[in-house]
Amino acid sequence: MNRIRPYLPAIALAIMCTLHSCKSPKENEPNKALPNIVLINVDDLGWKDLGFMGSEYYETPHLDALAKEGMVFYNAYAGAANCAPSRACLLSGLNTPRHGVYTVSPSDRGNPKTRKLIPIKNTDHLNDSIYTLPNMLKSAGYITGSFGKWHVGNDPKEQGIDVNVGGSARGNPGSGGYFSPYKIDHITNGPDGEYLTDRITKEAISFVEKYKDTTFFLYLPYYTVHTPIMGKEELIEKFKDKKGSNGQNRADYAAMVASMDENVGKLLSTLKANGLEKNTLVIFTSDNGGIRAISEQNPLRAGKGSYYEGGIRVPLLMKWPGKIEPNSSSTARVSNLDFYPTLQNIVSPEKKALLLAGIDLKPIFEDKTQVERDLFFHFPIYLQEYQGLQDGSRDPLFRTRPGSVIISGDWKLHEYFEDGALELYNLKSDPSEENNVAEQNPDKTQELFKKLVDWRKATNAKVPSQSNPEYDVAIEQQKIKEKSLR
Repeated sequence: MNRIRPYLPAIALAIMCTLHSCKSPKENEPNKALPNIVLINVDDLGWKDLGFMGSEYYETPHLDALAKEGMVFYNAYAGAANCAPSRACLLSGLNTPRHGVYTVSPSDRGNPKTRKLIPIKNTDHLNDSIYTLPNMLKSAGYITGSFGKWHVGNDPKEQGIDVNVGGSARGNPGSGGYFSPYKIDHITNGPDGEYLTDRITKEAISFVEKYKDTTFFLYLPYYTVHTPIMGKEELIEKFKDKKGSNGQNRADYAAMVASMDENVGKLLSTLKANGLEKNTLVIFTSDNGGIRAISEQNPLRAGKGSYYEGGIRVPLLMKWPGKIEPNSSSTARVSNLDFYPTLQNIVSPEKKALLLAGIDLKPIFEDKTQVERDLFFHFPIYLQEYQGLQDGSRDPLFRTRPGSVIISGDWKLHEYFEDGALELYNLKSDPSEENNVAEQNPDKTQELFKKLVDWRKATNAKVPSQSNPEYDVAIEQQKIKEKSLR
């Protein structure tokens, strides 16, 4: 016995490692007191592209039912107006000046002779040093899975994801589109003709069923409804016979929305069938506004890529049984930047992220508190018009030119760096942003402008100031005239 005693600690450790597979006690250890988290992030889905948001053309019965089971946020915003920066904001919890992802590269898009400034250089991906939302959840014991479009790095597994299907730096399904064989990374081809949205959901369901006895984070960033617009033929035929309404009338796009809704329904049914519904927080949103040329979001102005409301306002609903009152809603101005601090406060990890730009949403959905806060957007680069189509932006050549935006209460101020122009709108009385009332409200204009300048200083936001030697005012005016006459 005396010979064995010195080895008892090692023997005990070996037995413990066998029983627990030598996992870190701090990571991936299920804590059933915490909710499972499902975050569905649809690509380019417009604010009004859903039945529960008022569309009379698109059919989304499963999401309409989900909306009745949780809270709908009618004034929700993306962190940015296009894919990569919005996703970088959501997954890092940081606003664009702190991570430097401003667009899908390059930053000097559009005709160089129509750009007055040299834009700030863009960062393609989140730096590996950033403590992402999946990293934070892993530290709290969550198994993390991502199914679909990642777009903020080459490999989600290097940024906090345990299980990845279909995610990489790629931002769209590519030339192969939505039917197998696929042209995306980290996925095997299915049978010829398999629909990508169906396949991504099937993989997500397998993840739920495999890890139902753990605590999991399921990130479902569908590639749909991003271009190319490709729906299932039988659904396209169905919507061809349906009358359009309020700028929404494309049968192929409606088919994509319908398939997305059907697959969300399949996932929700899986949660219920496995007894997970009551302990799962479900978040549904979009990464930015919709493409106006495909689907209008009236009364909102413009669309994807613009910092008018149509480019940044997104649908958002949350369901959390026992925590969020069914069939409830909020008009508070919230942001996808708020997901990270909200989830961090729910799971309370030992290692917390710092400098998060958002707020905790729990007071809103638990007590319906009307939170007072300002929203900031910074876009020091150029983004050309969408496929030559004018969508209600400031001029027909660009969806947006370099600038910053602040939303404070019902007031919204746009600042443009090329000419120093300021546009002030009251979103309550003028949600279409048709009437610039900056001159009529000089005090409010200067109040918001000062807040915007102070925020840029606090976040070390870079502002372009170097003149572009290729700029030609005569050519710019000529091209604006040509576009306006179309």
